[in-house]
Amino acid sequence: MEAPSTKHQEFTLASVTDLSSSSSSSSSPVKATFSCVDEVTELRFQESESANGFSFDLSSTQLFKLGQLQFVCVTDSSGSVKEGSFSRGVVIKFSDEKGSKEFCDSFEEWRKDSVGKGSSLPNGEVSESKSKFDDKIEPASAKMYFHYYGQLLHQQNMLQDYVRTGTYHAAVMENRSDFAGRVVVDVGAGSGILSMFAALAGAKHVYAVEASEMADYARKLIAGNPLLAERITVIKGKIEDIELPEKADVLISEPMGTLLVNERMLETYVIARDRFLSPNGKMFPTVGRIHMAPFSDEFLFVEMANKALFWQQQNYYGVDLTPLYASAHQGYFSQPVVDAFDPRLLVAPPMFHVIDFTQMKEEQFYEIDVPLKFTASVCGRVHGLACWFDVLFDGRYQLIVIFICCHTNENNMT
Repeated sequence: MEAPSTKHQEFTLASVTDLSSSSSSSSSPVKATFSCVDEVTELRFQESESANGFSFDLSSTQLFKLGQLQFVCVTDSSGSVKEGSFSRGVVIKFSDEKGSKEFCDSFEEWRKDSVGKGSSLPNGEVSESKSKFDDKIEPASAKMYFHYYGQLLHQQNMLQDYVRTGTYHAAVMENRSDFAGRVVVDVGAGSGILSMFAALAGAKHVYAVEASEMADYARKLIAGNPLLAERITVIKGKIEDIELPEKADVLISEPMGTLLVNERMLETYVIARDRFLSPNGKMFPTVGRIHMAPFSDEFLFVEMANKALFWQQQNYYGVDLTPLYASAHQGYFSQPVVDAFDPRLLVAPPMFHVIDFTQMKEEQFYEIDVPLKFTASVCGRVHGLACWFDVLFDGRYQLIVIFICCHTNENNMT
């Protein structure tokens, strides 16, 4: 659709309700008018039989679809969307789907004309703007990351991790009172499974935020569960960039990467906390702990060393490979071995480092220093550092702990 050629465009809405006042609701049809005056693009709401009205600057206005006929329109009148706050927000309702779709399309085009670019708004998706996420993540890396998590195959692998999925289900269902009647934000919603758990526990409304193409699959899956769908809004976008029409009482997420902190999802989790979580709100999970202990495993050491033997060939189709043997050997021993291990291999009691998601600041994830000090309980050769982690869900009635994976760093230490 091309940008509007006229300088104004008008729609008739069924009603408009001001979010700042539960009693401020129009009783008669409302005119919504897009206009451009002195290079300022506005959306003005005005009751048909009244001279009173108010306007939103489209350059700082965003639109969320709550249903086929209902939207939330929010704005920051300062001209720049500040984290976690809006100057004004309204719920707008339409009489039919045709009018709803035409308004949505026009909003996109008028806003694109105002800010220079935009995106479609199929269900909670917001128009694009300068991304804070892009400022700290290399574009190629981000593209690969979101492509990976946008595949159903990967989502299936995660859903089939029954220990993890079952633990999340237990954490929600055994603490129903933390979710019942509450507003929940699912950070990095993926397939939307955690959003549906929250809805099953009685959440008032769930905002499922997902930046990858998986958001489209999540909408489809949630729509196929109509008893839950009416209380879940999928928002396609990055936590760093999107805005929500209300504060959350609960954040839920699966932000853990390899050894807890890999993939940098925890940064996004605490950004969501700072932007959207209300005071005294809850976070599921609440705390993470990284456990570490030196280990001795001669069998694993030999197995890793043997992988580099390929490069000891002096006549590989007439080529001497030995000049690269030392580099290959070092390469194998510089990579972590991700596998389970026998606790009897540990040569000292483990220590742990706590990461409190309710307190950590985003900058503190940029560099994490963990002082290591162990007292050996047995004599032997130390081959590396065994690491694993767990996360705690601190609910009102149940404290749930999930232990996730074991990560063995093979360093040939002596």
